[in-house]
Amino acid sequence: MLKGVKVIEMATYVAAPSAGGIMRDWGAEVIKIESPRGDPWRVFPTPVKDAASFGNPLFDLDNRGKRAISIDTSTPEGVAVLKRLVRHADVFITNTRPGALERAGLDYEALKKENPRLIYSSVSGYGMVGEERDRPGFDMAAFWARAGAARTMAPEGVNPFALRTAAGDHVTGLTTLGGIMGALYERERTGKGRLVETSLLRTGIYMMSSDYAMQLRFGKLAATPPRQKAIAPLTNFFQTSDGEWFVYLPRGTKADWPEFAAAIGLGHLSDDERFVTPLARRKNATEIVAILDEVFAKKTLAEWGRILDDADLVWAPVQTSAQIVVDPQAHAAGAFVNVTRKNGETYKSVATPVRFHDGEDAQPRGDTPAFGEHTLEVLREHGYGEDEIDALMTKNIIATGRNKAG
Repeated sequence: MLKGVKVIEMATYVAAPSAGGIMRDWGAEVIKIESPRGDPWRVFPTPVKDAASFGNPLFDLDNRGKRAISIDTSTPEGVAVLKRLVRHADVFITNTRPGALERAGLDYEALKKENPRLIYSSVSGYGMVGEERDRPGFDMAAFWARAGAARTMAPEGVNPFALRTAAGDHVTGLTTLGGIMGALYERERTGKGRLVETSLLRTGIYMMSSDYAMQLRFGKLAATPPRQKAIAPLTNFFQTSDGEWFVYLPRGTKADWPEFAAAIGLGHLSDDERFVTPLARRKNATEIVAILDEVFAKKTLAEWGRILDDADLVWAPVQTSAQIVVDPQAHAAGAFVNVTRKNGETYKSVATPVRFHDGEDAQPRGDTPAFGEHTLEVLREHGYGEDEIDALMTKNIIATGRNKAG
């Protein structure tokens, strides 16, 4: 799909590289630029003792198929190398802080002079404008805590809890991808590039936008109550006799309660005044949840699943990660892919979230690149002679896996 699109990615960790990673799965050429010290995400700790034999699945996920080069862009010579590469690129993705980019001469205005058709994608914690634009921000800080999700998601009486690894980063990566693709489409019509800005903060606010739309309109927002006191007690989690949990979601019609009650053996309560309307159920939430808990504790998840499916009701099991990776429907939906290593072995990983039909699907385009693996190859492709390369390497402006600096 993106064959012929060249991406220069100067980014670390996850949010920005995940956008480049999806573009690579979609067929773009992605050149990953790392400092001589490398992307810190390469060595992020994993919970497996012999992790060396597994590689780093966190780094692999967002960097498979890319070509990796190392340039020290803290030097004028390194900046000159990057600018030379950008002249031949369609997209530049970075999560370097705006102030640092301006000081280095790698901001949008500077690179636009090198390539007016360039789509320049800036990913930051807090945006490119404002007093806090250069504040460092990981997703648990800017996306989860500052954007309000950590407080709003936590039920009353529950302390704020941690966001799972890179969850906000990947949402921001999808946001970034959308902006880049929109700008590429526009460039097809105008021939001009554009600055595309995304931030963890703004994406986190948009993730919670239904709540904030209410806050903006009415000046207040209901807290998240515990399940026993839910505002809509039918929209809830229930535990079955085998210790499993599922979530049930009514469709929001007058038939919600009588249909549900009839399906689970509570037809005699279908016209009970305590439960017939949403307001009545809210007033009697503790009572109705206790009744439902008692009912659902009498059968297994599989038994209740068949009953709810037969009634065409909306529900889903609450799965663990171990259950998800063997879920037949997740595999049927294309959620997982095989990635082929350089030695021909394969391993299972997560697919990008879009399936394209009537043509080649999005798929991994190769193994994870080693640090600096393609430095020499890429520079030669961009017209660098051997003497120039030797001079850059002698000064540690560039690095390969064999001469890693730092």
